[in-house]
Amino acid sequence: MATVQEDGKRNWIYPKKVSGKFYRWRTYVSWVLLGILFAGPFIQVGGRPWFLFNIFERKFIIFGAVFWPQDTHLLIFLLLIFVVFIILFTVVFGRVFCGWACPQTLFMEMVFRKIEYWIEGDANQQRQLNAMEWNGEKIRKKGFKMTLFVLISLLISHTVMAYLIGLDKVVEIVSQPPSQNLSGFIGLMAFTGIFLFVFTWFREQACLVVCPYGRLQGVLLDNNSINVSYDYVRGEPRAPIRKNQATEAPKGDCIDCGLCVQVCPTGIDIRNGIQMECVNCTACMDACDEVMVKVDRPLGLIRYASENSIQQGKQQLVTPRVKGYSVILVILMAMFIGLLVTRDDLGATVMRFSGMTFQERENGQISNLYQITIINKTFEAQQVGLGAEDEKYHIEIIGDQNWTIPGQTKFEGRFFVVISGENVKANQENIHLNLLQNGKIIERKKTSFVAPLSQK
Repeated sequence: MATVQEDGKRNWIYPKKVSGKFYRWRTYVSWVLLGILFAGPFIQVGGRPWFLFNIFERKFIIFGAVFWPQDTHLLIFLLLIFVVFIILFTVVFGRVFCGWACPQTLFMEMVFRKIEYWIEGDANQQRQLNAMEWNGEKIRKKGFKMTLFVLISLLISHTVMAYLIGLDKVVEIVSQPPSQNLSGFIGLMAFTGIFLFVFTWFREQACLVVCPYGRLQGVLLDNNSINVSYDYVRGEPRAPIRKNQATEAPKGDCIDCGLCVQVCPTGIDIRNGIQMECVNCTACMDACDEVMVKVDRPLGLIRYASENSIQQGKQQLVTPRVKGYSVILVILMAMFIGLLVTRDDLGATVMRFSGMTFQERENGQISNLYQITIINKTFEAQQVGLGAEDEKYHIEIIGDQNWTIPGQTKFEGRFFVVISGENVKANQENIHLNLLQNGKIIERKKTSFVAPLSQK
């Protein structure tokens, strides 16, 4: 591995600053994606966030649609669709997502690395700065860089928390002293520490050690998959050449300058073929094209290409594998849309109140206390009622007798189920309650009713 020395110690990577067409386009794309990422918590539709992944309250909002614990099957389908799409995309285009859209790459290469180039200089200057003794210059540059890194990590952590708990709660945490919301403050500091650690020390190791995507390439890629590839047919044998210089022996276009290795953020040599460490960042493509211009050779010695296109000169994108994954993806999407369209407007859970059995009343009646959780999955307010299927039971709602539940919200209420003592036939019976939406029965809920043994 390029990041490990012979003695087992870490080999720190100092990628050379790169410029070129692909790097420029990656920069533009990163601006758009980072803008969307940071703007996401502020985007609201009808007073609701566009995206929310509240794992603490098990509430998810995706493209404005709310998913609750009762919609777990929908989230599973959504996850399957995402996984199959990633597989299909990788089979065709390799690991291009990692180089162009992965948040790790976006922040590392387009934010933190750019700041390092600005403050500390290019790769050789960074090596010299790290090797020198601590002096005024080193303290000034390192201190300024770390200050910016901490501020950016704070910004990222606040953004992530806004996606997890909502923008309003993050503003509440920030506007109050830490003692008023200690758990939220600890969460923000923990996220800040994690991001600072990843982007200042862990760096490319996140892609090589933690992320499983690179390892999946071994089973997902084939000879028709497009990757950042070195054209060994055209490039070999390697030998130094210069512009307008005649060659006595056949030589390939690769002049063995090593720039493709120097600019690689994971330190690999792309000329050794497809490797797990390659994140398809196109840095080697830009560096090689720059050299090809200088030696008057065609561009694209390192380019987006498949093994078959390099070896045989032809490219086939629509393969049987691609067709198979495409069919599976279409089926999953159709099933997801069907489930989404047919899902219930309301979801309810009824449970006897924890820690209580029954209550004996002065008039000889027996009651049980229940708790109901209702989720309104629609965007409009709904009038919800509750009734007993068996007429010998009647329901007493605690508090407001009319349950009006706003759209896309969760409601929790309590009620008594009451029966005359003379009608009790067993110490425990199963009963059925009807959930009403705007006066119409929409669901039948089963629960149990407990009575004293003396009432048998």
